[in-house]
Amino acid sequence: MEEKLKISFEFFPPKNAKMQQNLWKTLNKLKIFYPDFVSITYGAGGSTRKRTHETIKKFTYRPAIKPIPHLTCIGDTKTSIRKLAEDYWKLGIRSIVVIRGDSENIKLTKKRKFISSSKDYKYASELIKDLKKINNFNIIVAVFPEQHPESKNLNEDIDNLKRKIDLGATKGITQFFFDNNKFYDFINILHKKNINIPIIPGILPIINFNKLIKLAENCKASIPLNIKKLFESKKEYEFDLSVDIATTQCLDLINNGFKNLHFYTLNRGDLTGKICSNLTKRKFVNKSYDAFWS
Repeated sequence: MEEKLKISFEFFPPKNAKMQQNLWKTLNKLKIFYPDFVSITYGAGGSTRKRTHETIKKFTYRPAIKPIPHLTCIGDTKTSIRKLAEDYWKLGIRSIVVIRGDSENIKLTKKRKFISSSKDYKYASELIKDLKKINNFNIIVAVFPEQHPESKNLNEDIDNLKRKIDLGATKGITQFFFDNNKFYDFINILHKKNINIPIIPGILPIINFNKLIKLAENCKASIPLNIKKLFESKKEYEFDLSVDIATTQCLDLINNGFKNLHFYTLNRGDLTGKICSNLTKRKFVNKSYDAFWS
């Protein structure tokens, strides 16, 4: 029997009433795809801590939706983390996405070595260790198919992932990527190193290509030349092009055995909704897009 496709979504906590309404409209558009879970981000330096917690509480009022909060260690103390984790457990939250996070004014050495402004935590692995002591949370961690921008090399990055798994992480969600072959190569390396936790591909629909270029540079995520050329030549069809690119990327992942997909929605339901509709119908786009990640 074929494994069922599982879709999940990431949202960020709204800043005001208008954005709150927009979030619920987006959720209403996307809930028809019966998401496996929805995750709520946590701003740099814990800047959205209160809004993240409030959004999670509101999501728990909807039995059909499984909310998973992000939790970072930068900007938090062991005391504040314990209080927040205990509150989440009381709400029925059993899974947490754990990331190191950045300070609002991130400090890096000349060699791009991260300097933490927190006295209690420096790395996600330390936070994972404490969370597992507080309660038996399911820990999800960030994974970087093209290497974390601050790592010396991919091996160092994988060693960090292994450390998190040894401390209790049981699942990973990747940073967004557009080159599927790089992702497959990364998964093969993990398997060779006996790292076999489920890795969920993170998909970023292209809402604004010019902004994406800057974001990708900061994250060290490559954009295939074919995609760049398409957006340069077909700017007036950006929405349709974005749908076709993401649909094709996802179908290729599904055909290669990855039946869990996580979408970075940026709190917008139109683009992500169209892509998911294509996937649930297994709608194939023009074959000329097969070379996007070649």
